[in-house]
Amino acid sequence: MTPVVENAGTPGVEGVGEAGSGSTPGVPSASGASGASSGAKGAPGTVPGRTGYGPVFAVPEFRAVFVAHAFSLLGLVVSEIALSVLVYDLTGSPLLSALTFALGFLPYLIGGTLLAGVADRFPARRVLVVCDLVCAGCVAVMVVPGAPIAVLLTMRAALALVAPVFQGTRTATLADVLGDGELFVLGRSLLRILSQSALLAGFGTGGLLLTVVSPRHALLVTVCTFLVSAVLLRFGTRRRPARAHGGQALVRDSLRGARQVLADRRILVLLLLFWVPPMFIVAPEALAAPYAEGLGAGTAGLGLLMCAMPVGTIAGELFAGSRLRPATRNRLALPLVCVTLLPFAGYALRPGLGWSLALLALAGAGSAYTLGLDQWFVRAVPDELLGRAMTLNSAGLMTVQGVGMALSGVVAEFAGVRATVVGAGALGTVFCVGLAVAARRTEHGGARGE
Repeated sequence: MTPVVENAGTPGVEGVGEAGSGSTPGVPSASGASGASSGAKGAPGTVPGRTGYGPVFAVPEFRAVFVAHAFSLLGLVVSEIALSVLVYDLTGSPLLSALTFALGFLPYLIGGTLLAGVADRFPARRVLVVCDLVCAGCVAVMVVPGAPIAVLLTMRAALALVAPVFQGTRTATLADVLGDGELFVLGRSLLRILSQSALLAGFGTGGLLLTVVSPRHALLVTVCTFLVSAVLLRFGTRRRPARAHGGQALVRDSLRGARQVLADRRILVLLLLFWVPPMFIVAPEALAAPYAEGLGAGTAGLGLLMCAMPVGTIAGELFAGSRLRPATRNRLALPLVCVTLLPFAGYALRPGLGWSLALLALAGAGSAYTLGLDQWFVRAVPDELLGRAMTLNSAGLMTVQGVGMALSGVVAEFAGVRATVVGAGALGTVFCVGLAVAARRTEHGGARGE
């Protein structure tokens, strides 16, 4: 089971050929992934001098993971819409209906910290399949006629509790399947592009589905998609042993792993680079409804505002992944993270709908900086902690987006929508520049935790 997105910009991420010269100083070159293997995380490399996503799809196991991710996303999007409608039909309460979406964020931090050890203590394929089966079971409970509201919300929270474990395990598995270099970065990029595309197509598909079937019947679609994902992962990926063997209780081991990850300054800085921009970049989307009303754009304008940033994100990732060489992506990562929030300053000029869409798309395109971060992160994390680190990253990403949306709403109550978006851009840029400087300072640090 996967969250709706794993990228900045929406509520709800190398190098051959040029690696030797011109790559970011202190950052391992992507050419380390070439050849038959790349250490403990090694897997298929890539053909020197080639760019683009073609070599990633040439790996059979990745194709299985990609298609399983598509089914899982479809199920999740449909379930969110159907459950929200179902809760509203049963209660007539907008608050409880909105709570079904909020529960998609709140349990992430719990699951990502207390259950993170699962990602490394058990074989990855088993974890992925069991997570999908658990999620299918939770949604099956929602389908039962007469299920109380408390049960529906509990099952929704359980889905979010399992999600970071699944996502962290899947990302760590990508390092086994694709190596820790160019193919890994592009594989991660493809999964993010798929997630953003689900936002553009999934909610429309779910809305159409609810015009012909009841919410409970729509939830049956989710059960089926999770089961299909489980089958694809079971038979489309090969069994690998657990990364680590814990003698401690699961919760204690998970917390110990989180402390180890966060104690490393380099890893901590990279995690913050993944987390901080999304916390600020969600502001215009969280406030899209009142902003569209202020523009007099209506529901059609609201829909366009919600789509603009995912479109920009997809375009930025596709361009960076298919047209830029790995060493170029490495060099651009930190400068790009410093400017990705600057388009929000344009809100101070009171732009109309067209210019607002352009500003949002431009901010979304800036999230292509994550292609550089992905390789640095997987190279920095010890192999025995990789699953826990990826799970912690996923949990933190979703949590900060939820916090960012809530804070945006609070600030907008006092400062107004435009001022809130401009402020988010300015304050976020300050933080991003500080983190970029910290990343430069830690890239040469050999000792962990120094």
